[in-house]
Amino acid sequence: MKKILAILLAGMMTATVFAGCGGGGNTQSSEAQSSGSDDGGAEVKDANLVDVSVFGDEDNISLKVWAPDKAVALVKEQIEAFKAAYPEKTFTKIEVVAQGEGDAGTQLMNDASTAADVFSFASDQLNKLVDAKVIAPVAFVDAVSSMNAEACVTAGTLQDTLYAYPETNDNGYYLVYDKTVVPDDKTAKLEDVLAACKDAGKKFIFDCGNGFYGCTFAFTAGVKIDGLEDDGVTQKFADYDEAEAVKTLQAFSKLMHEYKGTFTSLDVAQIASGFSTGTLGAGVDGSWNTNADQDALGDNFGAAKLPTINVDGTDKQLISLFGYKYIGVNAASQFPAAAQVLAYYLAGETCQQQRAEQLGWGPSNKNVQEMDVVTKSAVQQAIKQQSENACVQVNIAPTFWDPMGNLGNKLIAEETDPDDAEYFTKLLKATVANVRDEG
Repeated sequence: MKKILAILLAGMMTATVFAGCGGGGNTQSSEAQSSGSDDGGAEVKDANLVDVSVFGDEDNISLKVWAPDKAVALVKEQIEAFKAAYPEKTFTKIEVVAQGEGDAGTQLMNDASTAADVFSFASDQLNKLVDAKVIAPVAFVDAVSSMNAEACVTAGTLQDTLYAYPETNDNGYYLVYDKTVVPDDKTAKLEDVLAACKDAGKKFIFDCGNGFYGCTFAFTAGVKIDGLEDDGVTQKFADYDEAEAVKTLQAFSKLMHEYKGTFTSLDVAQIASGFSTGTLGAGVDGSWNTNADQDALGDNFGAAKLPTINVDGTDKQLISLFGYKYIGVNAASQFPAAAQVLAYYLAGETCQQQRAEQLGWGPSNKNVQEMDVVTKSAVQQAIKQQSENACVQVNIAPTFWDPMGNLGNKLIAEETDPDDAEYFTKLLKATVANVRDEG
């Protein structure tokens, strides 16, 4: 790590200062901060490019990049633009390989020496990447911090060190619906959404058995995560009212059973196809599937924050999991400076704008957040509203996911009796104990 930072710092300290490269606050000239690595006073040319001297003596550069499958084609185009911006350097090869953000951290830790130099990953993986010492600190701290939303930067920081380049501010899910089935004014309450779907003979999809979505039931019940215990491993929960939590879980289960045949637990991959075949009225889907859902519904595409559920006469907002996606640099990269420069470029304003326009991804870059592609997007506004009703996807124990998925499966199971409060009390306690690995 010291070698990597030394190479970068040497290059940055000799970088040419680009005076007068204004426009939208894209020039960065503040002093370096103590966050693990320094900007060294180097100014960036614009939101994406640094002076070629930052590469130091690295040449004949060969890099591997991991990107999610749906982004591979665009990332390849962006890398061609990156290479063209540095004609002084020889890029032997920059290979782009499909790798989901959810598994990138695990794959990197399996063998960092053969993994990607630059990779996309979800925010909940940061802890284990840092603990395993396989992710390098961000080299351009000042610029990254000033260009991106504060919450994204904070979530990418551990022990006062920024380890990740923010890539998106939208890693969450929302209600997607067919407007011919569910009117816009019927999206606020889960009961109304389900009734509209049933009346139209359409299904509603919620992936109950996937802990990423299934945790919504626990969170809405008040059982919210609160980081990790001092051991850095065990999941911590905020204090909650057990009786109220049980009543909420019963309310979910009652709706699932009341709307049996309408409320369906299926993988979110089935949502777009359900809209295409006309069998689906609404569902809870992630931002990454926006384009597919829009293509399936056309002008009938609708998006809103998650609805409420009625619990003993009170409408409670569904609370989801919300996180960020980042671009990281492999600490074992043979071209550490080039990897940092490329990560910074791919996380920059231009690339984020392209992803927003072509993939429907929500940007972390503050300038892009103000563009029409975001402010006039029903999806991005729905995700923004839902993010205000969510637990942040950071500091999550590996033991979190399976128990939350099991909770969802138990709620919808045919043999479950929604009126059995004792059963749900035991289920709740077992879920928390299993997340905390106490079972």
